[in-house]
Amino acid sequence: MTKPLGVILAGGLATRMGGGDKGLLNIGGQSLLSRVIDRLSPQVAGLALNANGDPDRFADLGLPVVADSIEGFAGPLAGVLAGLDWAAEQGAEAIVTAAADTPFFPTDLVDRLVAASAGQAHPLVLATTPRTGDELKSGGRSRVNRHPTFGLWPVALRDDLRAALNDGLRKVVLWTDAHEGREALFDASPFDPFFNVNTPEDLARAERLLT
Repeated sequence: MTKPLGVILAGGLATRMGGGDKGLLNIGGQSLLSRVIDRLSPQVAGLALNANGDPDRFADLGLPVVADSIEGFAGPLAGVLAGLDWAAEQGAEAIVTAAADTPFFPTDLVDRLVAASAGQAHPLVLATTPRTGDELKSGGRSRVNRHPTFGLWPVALRDDLRAALNDGLRKVVLWTDAHEGREALFDASPFDPFFNVNTPEDLARAERLLT
């Protein structure tokens, strides 16, 4: 497949951070969002930002800003759909998504998601990491954590996703499982690279991880 486009998901409400744009918070003198841009842009053919509200607050980034078409903050799948609609306008086959508050995701994210999609009629792959011992003890049979904001998504299924969202579907893995989505396993040592900043404590931890 041709190199996918990239879409950074920044459409959440950030309630645990007191609201606002988490991606504009700084660690090490640089915003989380700019760190995500620096990490994803070399891996993709082009980049857009999924965000709701006034797009002018991101004007200095120089990226197209695409808003959810599903009302009511319908979660990451709404951002995926917005990205797929944008990619369809560009004539692209697929997108890779990344969360705006996750500054340490792998630099080979896209290559490994694409490799995992080999042979699929519609490339659909989520990133995963192994569950820790404590997580395994807490219950559930899965031995991996799926990271639903980090995935490879096919433009060809965007209308199916739109219909599912309009029918009330919000859980990412229910939709990916229904379409025989695959998983790409990433190492979680010395820490999970998909660690994201949800709280002030997470922000402090991200600062420490930079050193």
